[in-house]
Amino acid sequence: MKLHQTILALALAVTGCSEQADDTAPTTDPYAAAVASASRPAADRERDAARKPAEVLRFSGIGPGDRVLELFAGSGYYTELLAHVVGAEGSVVAHLNTPIRRFAGEDFDVRHADNRLPNVEILMAENNELDLQAESFDAVTLVLNYHDLYWVSDEYGWEKIDVEAFLAEIYEGLKPGGTFLVVDHAAEPGSPRETGGTLHRLAKAHVLADLAAAGFELEGESDVLQSTADDYTKSVFDPEVRGKTDRYVLRFVKPAAGN
Repeated sequence: MKLHQTILALALAVTGCSEQADDTAPTTDPYAAAVASASRPAADRERDAARKPAEVLRFSGIGPGDRVLELFAGSGYYTELLAHVVGAEGSVVAHLNTPIRRFAGEDFDVRHADNRLPNVEILMAENNELDLQAESFDAVTLVLNYHDLYWVSDEYGWEKIDVEAFLAEIYEGLKPGGTFLVVDHAAEPGSPRETGGTLHRLAKAHVLADLAAAGFELEGESDVLQSTADDYTKSVFDPEVRGKTDRYVLRFVKPAAGN
């Protein structure tokens, strides 16, 4: 367990044993504080109810001082939240490829203008060209894009990804004991990997199998984004389900040396 996680757990234990908690004390929860930050764009705040970022980030275990790689960061909804959570002593590397950068558009420009997020670095790397320094990250996140590992599109310039090599690069880049957070749109159990390209969904079993083969261990799973309003037969971009899909939230760990 990371040092900041241990300290947080001990603090919570002490607080839980106290019969006279001080309700006037300022919050030390970095996740709630990140979501509540007055500097966040209004458009981000409108997405919070469906995305439940405080709960997701709390589950991830990412905390102050961490160095985090955010894969396929897009316009930066989670980039900004992660920047707040890790604080001045931590850093976030926001990764994009050309199609994602094009999709992010002006929202990306505005978010990162004038060094607005000073602890964020931008990493441009195309599919199959991710080259990470060994053991350089405490955590890696891949939110709502894991299915794109199985997508190919000439129209959007999305080249076929070598999934085994991609996951091996992430494994190499993580420190021993580091975490890999995966959030994605659920597909019908038993459905093929091809749904990643057709419906932009992927059955959870494929993620579990892929990451086990890459050497990761499943450390936890959260149901915070589960939804019974979803229809697995529809694309995630269908207006009937967009923003309301059933999503799994998985936390994997790179085993510590010697395990």
